[in-house]
Amino acid sequence: MLNKWVKIIISAVVAVGLITFLGHNYVNYVEKKQTAVTISSSNKKTLFFYRDDCSDCQSIFHQVYWKNALKNNVVFINMNQQKNRKYIAKYNLTSVPTFINGDKQYSGTNLDRINQVLGD
Repeated sequence: MLNKWVKIIISAVVAVGLITFLGHNYVNYVEKKQTAVTISSSNKKTLFFYRDDCSDCQSIFHQVYWKNALKNNVVFINMNQQKNRKYIAKYNLTSVPTFINGDKQYSGTNLDRINQVLGD
């Protein structure tokens, strides 16, 4: 009986580890994508300007990604994509990571401040 429980626990730990590993790698893949983004004038989502080679951006990307997975309220804009650089002037960007939601704007990695802009 004990042997059966040990096998179940080991299987569960391996499954959780595998899911965590795959989820982490998928988010890293999403972060590195350099898709050109078009922001409509009727956009109601939070804009997240980042660079995939920015250590500050990388430090918060996973948290923002998983919050977005639940609410789908963030547009991810990788500024390493040349076509996205037009937003530097449009939104008066001076650094990354920068979050913009309506008249709220924050540049930095403080999760409390980020959550305020995200509306959490």
